[in-house]
Amino acid sequence: MPDPRHEATNQVPELVDYNLFTTDTALVEGVRRAGAGWHEQHLSYLGLEYGGEEIFHLGDQANKYTPELINYDALGRRIDVVEYHQSWHTLLHLARREGLQASAWVQPKAGAHVARAASYFLHYQVEAGALCPVTMTFAAIPVLQNEPVLFDALRNKLFATEHDKRDLPIEKKHSIMVGMGMTEKQGGSDLRTNTTHARPLNSRSGRGAGYLLTGHKWFFSAPMCDAHLVLARSSDDSLSCFFVPRWRPDDSKNAVNILRLKDKLGNRSNASSEVEFDQAWGMMIGEEGRGIQTLIEVASTTRFDCVIGSAALMRQALVQALHHTRHRNAFGKRLADQPLMRNVLADLALESEAATVLMLRLASAFDAGQHDPANALEQAWRRIVTPAAKFWVCKRALEFTGECMEIWGGNGYVETGPLARLYREAPVNSIWEGSGNIMCLDVLRAIDRDPEGFERLMKELQEPANAEPELQKLLTALRSDLDQPAEKREALARRITQRLVLALQGSLMLQHAPLSSAEAFIGSRTDADGGRVFGTLSNAQLEQEILERAWAV
Repeated sequence: MPDPRHEATNQVPELVDYNLFTTDTALVEGVRRAGAGWHEQHLSYLGLEYGGEEIFHLGDQANKYTPELINYDALGRRIDVVEYHQSWHTLLHLARREGLQASAWVQPKAGAHVARAASYFLHYQVEAGALCPVTMTFAAIPVLQNEPVLFDALRNKLFATEHDKRDLPIEKKHSIMVGMGMTEKQGGSDLRTNTTHARPLNSRSGRGAGYLLTGHKWFFSAPMCDAHLVLARSSDDSLSCFFVPRWRPDDSKNAVNILRLKDKLGNRSNASSEVEFDQAWGMMIGEEGRGIQTLIEVASTTRFDCVIGSAALMRQALVQALHHTRHRNAFGKRLADQPLMRNVLADLALESEAATVLMLRLASAFDAGQHDPANALEQAWRRIVTPAAKFWVCKRALEFTGECMEIWGGNGYVETGPLARLYREAPVNSIWEGSGNIMCLDVLRAIDRDPEGFERLMKELQEPANAEPELQKLLTALRSDLDQPAEKREALARRITQRLVLALQGSLMLQHAPLSSAEAFIGSRTDADGGRVFGTLSNAQLEQEILERAWAV
């Protein structure tokens, strides 16, 4: 006789074998709208592939079998190798096959950044860690393109659509990845406190010359990258940027010694490390003394990828919550049919769509940066909105994934389900490439440096605000905060940034979402009585429409 203790009833089946792209209405519409419709058919194929059980399993495996640092080989020679599970390499193969490390630079046609952002968005929902070296490589390419001799030697290996996991000198590899090493233990985000120094290898110095670096990096992301962009003090004690490969030009191992791997809260698949440079060889790139400025473009691109990643985490957490509530019964009916749960789900759906449309609009601004760099409005989007979006979307992902975990209840809190990994992943994008305060202060600096661009941004917001009183109130309050004295304005930087992003999201929702959804988003985000928790929408009649749009299955 069957033992009733081992019957599993009212348990939710694993969510696999669905199309991540075609079921996401906001993403599909946004790709078409932003001029990347030429990529839609492939995204549909990719969405189906990434939604398959096998690919989701790769993400689980890569985080279960974590990287291992091996400092010495059997003969006692220093090798500093990080070994990864095969699932990691398979995920990197998928990312490179899609050109996520270079596609918008290889074929800079209309909608190229939007197409890449959409592909990146789909991959991130499966596994985030493998995209760390992908993002850094993508962001490094524009900086390396400014060094013609070096870039000529690297171009084909950077653009290659295959993953080469071999630990060899760059000239012997089919493809390469580039990481970053900037922060040190005494300074963190305050890069001006860096102590790593570089001395010329011979009488020649400056851009393109070889140097020997001595010092350390507290966070050295993806240490098995084939090279890293590193900040160090050059001969005049100013910070310069250096291209530091794993192997020296003479094919000997470079003196970048990996001390340990970080024991991180979030994804376990990607290795982050601490390293010491013991006269490591590097080539100066960019002008001497302008290392931070050289890497500003890198930071802008990596920050945008943080926005894509956090929006993707929200999307996957939302879909998991919707799937769960449609299959789980409580108190006599499905969770999805419980009035309060429907409110929570609809509120989450609005937040996810607002993050997606903002992400895609930013991608369009990056497209404009390649094709129309003088466009003041698009430049303002890149300079002002990128740090603002990174602050807000990444911050909201923390609360969002936590709410979705709560929807799953105890099953969400254990590592056998998907929510625990999504929740652990959420904080990193708020921290990496500048914490929340850094982002908000960068927003203020960007506004001060580009007042014309900011006014164009406000003008773009004004038209929808003319027909939406709550949006107008938000803009008026934003103006009032910006009119405060400098010291007080700095103290209000988070409030200013929040208001700016909410105004942008509200405007985009008015333009691209159903009017009822846009009004529900704006009303709930400006409602002083609504509070900060999800599930406080005031119009229950909209919930069905919002939820049907949220996941088109």
